[in-house]
Amino acid sequence: MKEKAAKTVFSAALVLFSALAFGSLQAQETSATLSGTITDHTGRALPKVKVTIKNATTGQSTEIQTDSDGVFTVSGLGPGDYEISASAAEGANVAHTALAAEANQKVDLVLSTPGTEVQVGTPPAARPDNLPNAPSASKTEPSLDDLGFSKADTQSNSAQQALLDKRTHMLKIHQRMGLITAVPLLATVISSVNAGGRSTSTSSRDLHVALGALTGDLYGITAYYAIRAPRIDHTKKRGPIRFHEAMAWIHGPGMIMTPILGAMAFDQKSNGEKVHGIAQAHGPVAIITAGAFGAALLSVSVKF
Repeated sequence: MKEKAAKTVFSAALVLFSALAFGSLQAQETSATLSGTITDHTGRALPKVKVTIKNATTGQSTEIQTDSDGVFTVSGLGPGDYEISASAAEGANVAHTALAAEANQKVDLVLSTPGTEVQVGTPPAARPDNLPNAPSASKTEPSLDDLGFSKADTQSNSAQQALLDKRTHMLKIHQRMGLITAVPLLATVISSVNAGGRSTSTSSRDLHVALGALTGDLYGITAYYAIRAPRIDHTKKRGPIRFHEAMAWIHGPGMIMTPILGAMAFDQKSNGEKVHGIAQAHGPVAIITAGAFGAALLSVSVKF
């Protein structure tokens, strides 16, 4: 019976992690392509013109040259705001555009009015504000401006922006893993109703133990991404994130104590004894832990 329960847990875990891997593959397919033509004021295409594609968020840039027809193409770009600049003997020009995931954007530049900037797509100022502590609240990534940094700071601190991007990415994984963990956690609580009795080979008790073990493993992965997410100095925590972290101080220790108390209660029941001593706290601690975890999850997943 235990072997059957173990196979069931292994299959469930395999399905969950396969889903995560599939999600990661999908995320890798969201690259965009940027192309355009460089001409002079007469409309003549300019070959071998240096074109610089710069990500306004990360500060990373790519340099290419136009072909014999004055055309440039850059693929594999992530979604975000980009600055496209070109310079040659005929002049120079700069354009700004916003790339969406899997977009195929075209930006043409005329090198006749140096210093002129062209806006293509939705300018950054027209987009909704982002909360760095609530990465799921917007489809775009937060920037240093959202944290209160001045324009001078943001223009010279691409490393800090990259740190913020990494934090946002890890917190998104943390949130998704939390949602996945909630499923076996709820099943563990439900199965606890029939997990009593003296027999150590009952399927209900084995199922309860197996679900509890799976919940603990997934919870560990969830906590890892929250703990290892880099911190941004001189920023204040806002909104529901403060409540979310307060709940972590409850469900964190609870996730450690619940299996320990459960093992003690399991042994006492298996020996035909009535659950006694500190093991009696297993049920209440498990309920409080599950409640705190659910409250923490809702605080950053649902807008009130």
